[in-house]
Amino acid sequence: MNRTQNATRNIVFGVILKLYQILLPFAMRTAMIYLMGVEYLGLNSLFTSVLQVLNLAELGVGSAMVYSMYKPIAENDKPMVCALLKLYKKYYFFIGLIIACAGVLLTPLIPKLISGTIPGQLNIYILYLLNLAATVMTYWLFAYKNSLLQANQRSDIASKITILTTSLQYALQLVVLWLFHDYYLYIIVMLFTQAMANIVTAIAASRLYPDLGPKGTLPDKTIKTINQRIKDLFTAKLGATIVNSADTIVISAFLGLTVLAMYQNYYFIMSSVMGVLTVVFSSCLAGVGNSMVMESAEKNYNDFRVLTFLINWIVTVCMCCFATVYQPFIELWVGKKYIFSETVVAFFCIYFYLVTMQQVNGMYKDAAGVWHQDRFRPLIAAMVNLLLNLALVRIWGIYAILLSTIISYLFISMPWMVSNVFKYVFHRSWRKFACEFSLYFLVACIITFLCRMICVITGAMPLYVQIAFNLLVSLLASNMLLLIIYKKSAYYIQMINLIDKITKFKFSRILKIFK
Repeated sequence: MNRTQNATRNIVFGVILKLYQILLPFAMRTAMIYLMGVEYLGLNSLFTSVLQVLNLAELGVGSAMVYSMYKPIAENDKPMVCALLKLYKKYYFFIGLIIACAGVLLTPLIPKLISGTIPGQLNIYILYLLNLAATVMTYWLFAYKNSLLQANQRSDIASKITILTTSLQYALQLVVLWLFHDYYLYIIVMLFTQAMANIVTAIAASRLYPDLGPKGTLPDKTIKTINQRIKDLFTAKLGATIVNSADTIVISAFLGLTVLAMYQNYYFIMSSVMGVLTVVFSSCLAGVGNSMVMESAEKNYNDFRVLTFLINWIVTVCMCCFATVYQPFIELWVGKKYIFSETVVAFFCIYFYLVTMQQVNGMYKDAAGVWHQDRFRPLIAAMVNLLLNLALVRIWGIYAILLSTIISYLFISMPWMVSNVFKYVFHRSWRKFACEFSLYFLVACIITFLCRMICVITGAMPLYVQIAFNLLVSLLASNMLLLIIYKKSAYYIQMINLIDKITKFKFSRILKIFK
């Protein structure tokens, strides 16, 4: 396998798709803020977070079932694939039923999760039940069919269908906001287009694989193996859901919908950049797994160190851009009254660094299949985050939300994952790497601070000019400082060689002038 070539192709297509998925929601957030009000945006975020918690009922069934299909598909064992589809269909029916029942039981509690008044005197119960119906429908309307596309490496078809239905959804929602200013219709459009996406995906899967349908019975041993895999994946899903949803729910319950909308604006920008980088990790995952089978342990460990160095470089540059561009961009986008303090920006920069850098370790953990040994880490880290949120939010407000997440990552989630990766994947001590990572983090913070100071002393400018100027300064200054600091590092040379190989452009020749 040409791992570099495959990863490059996947990254290019994945980044294009991700940019599309960033730009459309950004446009809709902007439209909702100006046409309906920032409180509606906060309400939207709250419903999303509550339903993410209910989606815990999925348990990781999708990942486990798709994984179970790889071997029978490779061996053309159609009876086994059909039996897996039948089990998948059965599991998803009960998952939808559990979410529906749990969601209805939670209905009386929804108003208690909102601090202050509800915008436009809306009926919060009707809105919540419409959102709940949209979620349940994604499980009941042929959800199992999508697994065929994923397992057969035809997720590009599902992606194309998603692009079409999402475009239709946002177009109709924009018309609803513009002409009717009706939030109920806005939710109904989402419900309709999600149902259409499931149906069209099912039709496409049936046409591609007409001889594969939900029928037959699996051996008890196979079902037991699948259930164990689901259990291992559940704690990771639970931990991620608590981290992603608890912050939103706590902000809504204690600080109100306006503060929640402000937080989500900052988080949306950060998660968008993070999402593009996640495409890189997911595109490289198969190549890493192949390398771990085909190459020596020493070669894999060296690749891990080089990849960590490369991602640290990219993330440091992104941190500098966040620190200098966040505030003028938010002011230009939604107005000065919806800007947080510089301290919040600093916390977001640290949050971004820690979460993104952890994905390097996570990629090697997933490639090696270290799920069972790592099953309690996400849950413990998430519970610490939630408890700190509840304990500190009344004292420090929005600062407590971000600080709690940073503490849980820095002192629990990251050290624990690094320990697991080095123990079960590389079979060596992690202490030297921990010192190296600490140095990377310190250098990233110092460079970010210097870039911020350069932009501050240049004085005030029109917002458009300031955003462009700050972005240019951050890109140039951060890369120059990183080059000066790391140009003698052995990993720097390997990183440049890797970039040369991926891009077919000889950066190494250009960079010789800096030696």
